[in-house]
Amino acid sequence: MLHNIHNCCCAEHTALRLEDISVTLNGVNILSHINAFIPRGVCTAIVGPNGAGKSTLAKALLGDIPHTGKVWFGGSNGTFSLRPPRWGYVPQKLQFDRNMPLTSLEFLAASISCRPLFLGIDRSIKTRCQEMLQAVECGHLADRQLGKLSGGELQRILLAMALLQEPEVVILDEPASGVDFSGEKLCCGLLDKFRKERHFTQIMISHDLATVAAHAAHVIILKNHVLAQGHPSEVLTEENLRAAFGLHTAKFDLPEHKELCICCSKK
Repeated sequence: MLHNIHNCCCAEHTALRLEDISVTLNGVNILSHINAFIPRGVCTAIVGPNGAGKSTLAKALLGDIPHTGKVWFGGSNGTFSLRPPRWGYVPQKLQFDRNMPLTSLEFLAASISCRPLFLGIDRSIKTRCQEMLQAVECGHLADRQLGKLSGGELQRILLAMALLQEPEVVILDEPASGVDFSGEKLCCGLLDKFRKERHFTQIMISHDLATVAAHAAHVIILKNHVLAQGHPSEVLTEENLRAAFGLHTAKFDLPEHKELCICCSKK
């Protein structure tokens, strides 16, 4: 099932190419010889059981933890380089003091301003943050204390913070965690909309296979190494899911409007 990453996607249509990535932390091998590719401009889902190394892989891509191997970044000029893209990152959880008197607008402003908040928010930055809050349908939360937000509201604020970086690649670690169904649907819908408008590449770590089947154009099944990768219709099979999760699970029926990455659409 594993595609040859050197033949599957050219640099023009590939956002990232992972070459022999391994991670060992405290003497424990977390990831072993990861070879995979991330198509440009679509949603790639990384799935696998707890402890499979999904979040570790995200941190390795972001440069937050040491790893061996190389991460190549594809350019529109058709060549690969080691120059990292502009990242956007939405963590699974945000650790902060919920009693801290910080509003949603102030939180966003602090993420893109070099000026301390107690000196006031520059007008242009305030305008950018207000516009982004409106874009993620949180304009009414500008003056709401961050600790008073629901799980879904906070997730959209974190998405707004990531998009303010004008990213080329956005990584989301379990975006549906702690969010109800309506909040998850809204967040995923916003991501699909922004990705098509802003032309970034989306990497989504998820254990929710239904969400993956509905939104991803490329799937990587991870269990400390790559078990399978490709279009969801090829990867989310009973055989592969049993190998990853130990489940007797039928193949997913994908929506008819299922988005294809450029490489899949050429098959």
